[in-house]
Amino acid sequence: MLQIPALDRLVHELSRLPGIGPKTAQRLAYHILKNGLEQGHKLAESVMRVHSEVKQCPRCFNFTDLDLCKFCSDAHRSDDVICVVEEPMDITRIESSGAFRGRYHVLHGSISPLEGILPDQLKIVELLKRVETSQSDSCATAIKEVILALDSDLEGDATTLYLAQKLSERKIKVSRLAHGIPIGSDIDFVDERTMGRALENRMEV
Repeated sequence: MLQIPALDRLVHELSRLPGIGPKTAQRLAYHILKNGLEQGHKLAESVMRVHSEVKQCPRCFNFTDLDLCKFCSDAHRSDDVICVVEEPMDITRIESSGAFRGRYHVLHGSISPLEGILPDQLKIVELLKRVETSQSDSCATAIKEVILALDSDLEGDATTLYLAQKLSERKIKVSRLAHGIPIGSDIDFVDERTMGRALENRMEV
């Protein structure tokens, strides 16, 4: 600790951010202090503004400052396929591929009992309602496929299995992103789990 209460508090709060350790938090705190009150006010104003202006899209739960996010309001996107992601930032990565032109649904996390995150704390019920509503007679376009684009870790796998089971009751196609050897990588450096997934997801040529 720096033994300066205000500075210690700033370091503590910065260290709670993802990917920020104590040393990085300390460097950031000194940077904020060194650059004067004006930059500090700008930083504080930006934080307050994003909390007051940015909200969750009521349909897909992506972040937006509009009534609907740009992906839900885009009339040129397909309504019959939904890509489910863990966090809003995952949408940016998928969009950068240019390969998906459907809708999105953000869970805001993944199932992790060890961290106390259970299915009812995620946007899972809302996803199931979207599917059910689309299959009603009053809806013009039914959702035909749900793509599960979740992380390939224990939490992501657990969430994928849970959603696949729930969605199978709706008679809908459920798929997940392929896992395997990255393009341009050397097979000598591929770990056992990735190799296993690559073999499971092999394609005919």
